[in-house]
Amino acid sequence: MRFDELLAGAGASSLVIPGSWGQGRATFGGLVAALAFQKMQAVVQAGRPLRALQVAFVGPVSVDEPLSFEVELLREGRAASQVEGRIKQAGETRLVALGSFGGDRESQVQVTPQPAPEVPTPDACRALDYIQGVTPEFTQHIEMRWAFGNLPFAGRADREMGGWMRFREPGSEMTDAHIIALVDAWPPAVLQHVKRPVPASSMSWSLEIVHPRPQMKADEPLLYRAEIDQAGSGYGHTHATIWNREGELVALSRQTVTVFG
Repeated sequence: MRFDELLAGAGASSLVIPGSWGQGRATFGGLVAALAFQKMQAVVQAGRPLRALQVAFVGPVSVDEPLSFEVELLREGRAASQVEGRIKQAGETRLVALGSFGGDRESQVQVTPQPAPEVPTPDACRALDYIQGVTPEFTQHIEMRWAFGNLPFAGRADREMGGWMRFREPGSEMTDAHIIALVDAWPPAVLQHVKRPVPASSMSWSLEIVHPRPQMKADEPLLYRAEIDQAGSGYGHTHATIWNREGELVALSRQTVTVFG
């Protein structure tokens, strides 16, 4: 199933995600976060886009098993709404998300974002090909091309990782849900430091989408650059910046990841 088909399926009370969206023993985290967002957005009044999303990956969401959604509108003020979303599977909570939605306000504060870095075009960057049984299953849906750092398990101590990303089969538009899924596609930047495959997973994730959000076509590649702030004792802390092809700031991301090995 394509990403847009799964988003449409999120309108039901339960959903089964096919194995092609797997990531190790779990479902691709960007997909389940995007599905939770889709349900959360539906209870917010129009004109209040997503400003910030905090996600706790409580447990692995399995593929090929039914999952269900729970959404609660915690507060709806004059300009902002706070929403909690949960994904449950087999009677257990597997994901908890808190979304902050807000309309525009009048303000004297205007700060221009830092410019995007100069990088080669997507076609000039090294691609991570989908290889069955080697790369995560979900990479058959999302293309990544390296512009910063190294591939996972390269045994290189770089602090940066990232490059261009886009859906291999784009839908009809680039929504916030599409951005959420794309941003989480990249492996933890700390994995380039190890020399052999080791398990790793996101523990928590925070994403902020910048508004007014730049206009982007459905098939437009986005540029992602993550930097390692600190890593040790089996955990890594990273932050990332995302731009569109025109160099306009799209989103900001921060993750805490666990590394087993």
